Amino acid sequence: MRYQASGAESSAFVKKTVLAALGAVASAALAAPAFAAGTPAGTTISNTATATYDLPAGGTGTVTSNTVTLKVDELIDVTVAWKDPGDVQGTAGGINQVLSFTVTNGGNASEAFTLGSIAALGGDDFDPAVTSIVLDTNGNGVYDAGVDTIYVPGSNDPTIAADGSITAFILSTLPAAANDANRARAELTATSKKGTGTPGTSFAGVGTGGVTAVVGLTGGKGLADGWYKIQKAAVAFVKTASVADPFGGTTQVPGATVTYTLAATVSGTGSLANLKVSDAIPAGTTYKPGTITLDGAALTDAADADAGAFTGSAIAVGLGTVATGTTKTVTFKVKIN
Repeated sequence: MRYQASGAESSAFVKKTVLAALGAVASAALAAPAFAAGTPAGTTISNTATATYDLPAGGTGTVTSNTVTLKVDELIDVTVAWKDPGDVQGTAGGINQVLSFTVTNGGNASEAFTLGSIAALGGDDFDPAVTSIVLDTNGNGVYDAGVDTIYVPGSNDPTIAADGSITAFILSTLPAAANDANRARAELTATSKKGTGTPGTSFAGVGTGGVTAVVGLTGGKGLADGWYKIQKAAVAFVKTASVADPFGGTTQVPGATVTYTLAATVSGTGSLANLKVSDAIPAGTTYKPGTITLDGAALTDAADADAGAFTGSAIAVGLGTVATGTTKTVTFKVKIN
């Protein structure tokens, strides 16, 4: 006796089989690599349909449709991203202050782009003066003066492969009058040379291989802002004197010792580099050898490895790089003649 499945059992079996097939298709799709740019422009897509039927005398007949062939159009898309981790610390009056950007071609064909910059944007404390846009010639992502190439619109517009990226830099001069902690922004733009417009705008025949070029979601133009922040340190320099006379008092008589204290306090943000102090020995006094100190530590009079020296007519102390919020104190002694 042969078992025959009921209608419900047969339906359940078919449903289970179809679900299993769909699962296999989904797994295969997930395993396939994903390309942000999609199928390359100019790629030919062809397919032909097939129909089968039962012949009256038995057997199966087959008929094929005509072949439909399409060529993938070119998608125009570009994005610009500021790549510095935060505000670029600059100095008032500083030149060649660098902002770094990444320009990415999100389209499906190699594309040339025109770069530009805007500095008068509003919403900041001052406008930097953009002096140049520079292309990262050696591809290390860091501005290298004398190595990377200055960008000249129409002359060396960068061509970027589909899904590819380049680094570009904005170099600016910051105004000398900018105050400590002031911020300013500059914008880098990248514009497709094949066309821009609202998404979906098309340009017949200008795409790779003569296909139509179609503007994507970015409108064919990308932009991003980068920010500068001024670090401006200042030094307040104060000199005081105390007197000890031979009688245990403070009268300024011959034989009295004068201790001079020089206090340099750095304020603002950042630091001051190579800060030095000096003081001439005043007329009517004589320097007391070995009395120079820096922050309470004794220094030698000789021009040697430590920071201090007596030149024969003055004392000099190198303070090095001094961070803001720091006070460096130098003392020395003279005797009233």
